[in-house]
Amino acid sequence: MKKIVSLLLLIVLFSSCSDYQKALKSDDIAVKYTMSTKMYDSGKYDKAIRLFEQISPSYKGKPQAEKLFYMYSQAYYKTKQYYLAGYQFENFASSYPKSEKHEEALFLGAKSYSKLSPVYSLDQSDTDKAVDKLQAFIDTYPNSTYLTEANVIMKELKYKVEKKAFENAKQYNTISDFKSAQIALDNFISDFPGTPFKEDALFYKLDSAYKLALNSVPQKMEERLNNAKAAYSGLMKFNSNSKYKTKAAEMLANIDKDLKQFSK
Repeated sequence: MKKIVSLLLLIVLFSSCSDYQKALKSDDIAVKYTMSTKMYDSGKYDKAIRLFEQISPSYKGKPQAEKLFYMYSQAYYKTKQYYLAGYQFENFASSYPKSEKHEEALFLGAKSYSKLSPVYSLDQSDTDKAVDKLQAFIDTYPNSTYLTEANVIMKELKYKVEKKAFENAKQYNTISDFKSAQIALDNFISDFPGTPFKEDALFYKLDSAYKLALNSVPQKMEERLNNAKAAYSGLMKFNSNSKYKTKAAEMLANIDKDLKQFSK
């Protein structure tokens, strides 16, 4: 009995493969459309895509086009081809603004671009693009059922952008260019006022100001020590219980000690 069942399954499988190959080679776009839908519905997205690629130009403007291009977009998304998915979903949303799938397409298009976002240390062009796409979606559908997920993704993307910007600014401190570090960290705080890295930026601004003062010629030391003291106040004003509180207090004690030489 098991052998009979296995044989029947093989017959069905070969028949299905044969029908698919015939559809690929057929000149009848209706045959290709029917088979592409069958492949899509059965989860065989790669096979469906091959047929969609063949017939999509011929179906533009036809009644079946909306369904076809929706399936085409989804097939790319489900096979994790996110560049192509994002492109197709955008085209779908633009071509069918009144479609009941418009909201979903706009969201999945933006989400596709977010999937291309690399680790923070790499170029963040794709991340910036994803942020723009998600913001456009949120502006278009502020009460969307996808809003919670969109906001979560947006938060993750913005964290990456800010982490990259912070590390770039902090790098000046690492290479001992303390003057440039203060400028870069100030710019970072100005560009991202609500950033989770603000406390870190304020501490490294203090660290840079203090080290710049220590390495200054006598004529500039007093002014720079006072700048460092102001940086300490900025950090404590932001968070009086900062994780850097002990280190910052040690710096302040040294700053006050060094300033005494100028009060004689």
